Amino acid sequence: MKTTVTSLFLITTLFMGTAIFSQSTFKEYKAGHTFDISLPDYMSKTADLNSSAAIQYKNVVKDIYGVVIFDTKEELKLLEMNYTSTNEFYEDFIKDFLKDEEKRNVSKPKSTKKGEISFIECDASYFDKEINNSIYYFVGIVETKTAFYKVLSWCSMENKDKYKADFQKILYSLKD
Repeated sequence: MKTTVTSLFLITTLFMGTAIFSQSTFKEYKAGHTFDISLPDYMSKTADLNSSAAIQYKNVVKDIYGVVIFDTKEELKLLEMNYTSTNEFYEDFIKDFLKDEEKRNVSKPKSTKKGEISFIECDASYFDKEINNSIYYFVGIVETKTAFYKVLSWCSMENKDKYKADFQKILYSLKD
């Protein structure tokens, strides 16, 4: 019994001594990224639309969907992707968005600034052969102090006018 107590005392002292006399310095890092966004009450969160999305939302009955994908500026810098403006981030994204789709159409972007947050919005659409219908996308790009966001909401082209105002409210509600 004395041997066990003595052994435990020696092991504890050894670990404590290592911690006290450590030569390493440590830098604190924050993990994770949070932001706020508002969704209409008829939309619900989901998890089956885009694996890169931070939040996904839909209403199957109304046939409307959306996702928010973000890239922190710190992560982009580590990848040597240094965007100098919201517009540069938008241009890099939109050039490939739906680029291989039939009858792709992208409107001229509209820029807005609210406080220190910059927004760009545009309309995009394409013809989907599988469902034999045109799909409408409301594309939003947001730049905050810490991140760039892609806010994508979509529905059938017939419902564009019915839901576009709500898609805009979703975009402009984003803040971090």
